[in-house]
Amino acid sequence: MAAAYDTFDYPSYWIGREYEHRSEVIALKAFLSKIKRIKTILEIGAGFGRLAPIYSYRAKRVILSDPSSKTLKVARNAFKDKKNFRFIHSSLENIPNKLRASSVDLIIMIRVLHHIKDVNQAFDIICRTLKPGGYLIFEFANKKNLKATMRNILKWNISFFGDKSTTDMRSLKSIRRGTIPFLNYHPEKIKSILDNFGFEVIEERSVSNIRSTFLKRIFSTDLLIFLERHMQTPFSFLDIGPSIFILAKKR
Repeated sequence: MAAAYDTFDYPSYWIGREYEHRSEVIALKAFLSKIKRIKTILEIGAGFGRLAPIYSYRAKRVILSDPSSKTLKVARNAFKDKKNFRFIHSSLENIPNKLRASSVDLIIMIRVLHHIKDVNQAFDIICRTLKPGGYLIFEFANKKNLKATMRNILKWNISFFGDKSTTDMRSLKSIRRGTIPFLNYHPEKIKSILDNFGFEVIEERSVSNIRSTFLKRIFSTDLLIFLERHMQTPFSFLDIGPSIFILAKKR
């Protein structure tokens, strides 16, 4: 069965998004520095392997999984000389049929959760796949991001601040067409689910805090990244970034 991203040129999507990519690299490197020993890394939704060079040196075995055969083929070609790489054509839901339970030291899942309808099922699969004491690095689209917060303040929508429900960012028209979901999650909801599945949050970072087409036209990427580097940790206490990165450990 064809995946949604089989009809989308995902590598081209990242052209002109150097700021977003480098922002995620900052968070990923910071989290990796807090993990001492890793033998096996699984990236769920690895796509064309954009982030693999950042973490692959840390493990003896690297597994890239993705539901899109098209993007995974790009990754296969990019890392064809890497003998310790394994590629799995699989959705997150099918991971238990591809890998043994408790067989992975670290799972990385970036820009995936916003397409997942059943987030509880996702964390259940992740929990079963990780070894005891294993680590999880993941990202989710933040419902409380600064733009959404300001928009609701201007509308005097006070109920927004107590609403922890998930928001589907697709238009009603696109939902009727059956496009894949694009879900924004409330940080407290995600942390509650993590706790329910036995994960301890080690660190949180607010990422891509200056994600603005206008600002990217005016300022250099290097300047934006300099500011981003100093914003991720303090801004995490406010939960206002468009993306929230979390490092968690399976108890």
